[in-house]
Amino acid sequence: MSEQKKKTTIVLFSGDYDKAMAAYIIANGAAAYDHEVTIFHTFWGLNALRKDELVHVKKGFLENLFGKMMPQGADKMGLSKMNFAGMGPKMIKHVIKKHNAMTLPQLIEMAQEQGVKLVACTMTMDLLGLQKEELLHDIEYAGVAAYLGDAENGNVNLFI
Repeated sequence: MSEQKKKTTIVLFSGDYDKAMAAYIIANGAAAYDHEVTIFHTFWGLNALRKDELVHVKKGFLENLFGKMMPQGADKMGLSKMNFAGMGPKMIKHVIKKHNAMTLPQLIEMAQEQGVKLVACTMTMDLLGLQKEELLHDIEYAGVAAYLGDAENGNVNLFI
């Protein structure tokens, strides 16, 4: 009798650097333990999948405004606590470098290398006016039904 691969699913709702970092640390750890891992990015969690560079796409006024108000890429996300008008992220990145730990962009890249399924919520993309061209390459696009399909047989299901 063959053993079925364990599954870990994570809903990344938060747009905070530290919370996204925790989600990706858990995802990479689970992938290293040979789990099948899915991170479903919705609402502010989609910011972790945004490209760092500006991508010109045609948008309406509100969608354009959302795009300008949201951080452009994982490295520009703020902290959940002690943001201090942008000083908190600089401080935490200094500590990360000092301890030779991985940054959030590096953790995202590692997750992709390990085959973690990164999913962008299409409904939220529509609401916020995000387009595929603005997000990282090699990710998937799906709605909540696809996430529920992955989570249904999950051994670990997290909401961050």
